[in-house]
Amino acid sequence: MPPLDEDEILARMRLNLVTGVGPRLQSLLLERFGSAAGVFRSSYDEKLAVEGLGQKLTSAISQSSLEAAREELDLCREHSIQLLLSGSADYPTGLAEIPDPPPILYCRGALEPGDNIAVGIVGSRHCTAYGMQQAERFARTLAGAGVTIVSGLARGIDAAAHRGALDTGGRTIAVSATGLLQVYPPEHKDLAARIAEQGSVVSESPLRRGATTRGIFPQRNRIISGMSLGVLIVEASRQSGALHTARHAMEQGRDVFALPGRVDSAASQGCLDLLKDGAILARHPDDILEGLGPLITPVTTSSDNVVHTPRELKLNDQERELLNLITSDPQHLDEILALTQIETPRALATLTILEMKRLVRRLPGGQIIRSV
Repeated sequence: MPPLDEDEILARMRLNLVTGVGPRLQSLLLERFGSAAGVFRSSYDEKLAVEGLGQKLTSAISQSSLEAAREELDLCREHSIQLLLSGSADYPTGLAEIPDPPPILYCRGALEPGDNIAVGIVGSRHCTAYGMQQAERFARTLAGAGVTIVSGLARGIDAAAHRGALDTGGRTIAVSATGLLQVYPPEHKDLAARIAEQGSVVSESPLRRGATTRGIFPQRNRIISGMSLGVLIVEASRQSGALHTARHAMEQGRDVFALPGRVDSAASQGCLDLLKDGAILARHPDDILEGLGPLITPVTTSSDNVVHTPRELKLNDQERELLNLITSDPQHLDEILALTQIETPRALATLTILEMKRLVRRLPGGQIIRSV
């Protein structure tokens, strides 16, 4: 898709500012009229004929302010906020695959190709000390291995996950329900600033949209799961909003992991229910790396490693060097040994380790092939 001109960007922002016109309706309008500018060029009756648009929303779109969209764009420039538009080359790959991706994603900070290897970590705002410790532990270990941690900037488990990633120097993405100029909760303003420096804070909400807008928190959860390969629910009661994220993940074909907790704790009942219903048991961060399957397309990380599966992030330099010599076509063991500078006994031992990690497979006749 070629870069959009400023008129189309303004039209998209103008449409996004109309209360009640959510992502699915915006996508329907863009498909029907070919562009956001086409929506505003169309007649009242043409818009009214679109399924899901009644007279109230049609009037709201027709009467929306172009000047308000210009002010929004100026604010983005003033605060160094990037606009990621659905269909554009810089739009997050995983998010583009979900049924209702945000037509506009406001981004403070930067998204990197390696952020496609991401795990969502969410849970209760009213968490226990155990939940807080585990969220930090999982986030710290996964981020240290090269996984980007995605969460919702909320109190409790979300904040612990972000801090765990930050403290180890890893990357984290905060998906804010409110606009990026209305950080919520307000006491997380400094945390959001840290995240923007070491990752990014994103939102589909217009910049000044506050926490009182109906539905924005449950709607935000689909973005957390959409930007992740899988989602870990650390601690959740049966009424927890974190379970919405788990449901979105299931609908999007993402893996759902759950951390076990005390059987007599109300804070753990949602996780225990998920495990009973087939979620993957997560006792250690390695359970998540093992549970995540191969990537749809390989990703180049910040250290220039090409990664085909998250399990590769835990390899040492020698294991990675040898794995990079093995292709998806069968090769003879002697050919691989001739390509490496590693001493033969050590190379053979390393190949055995790669086989145990299910990254390579031995075939009859001394042939070796990459498993993923």
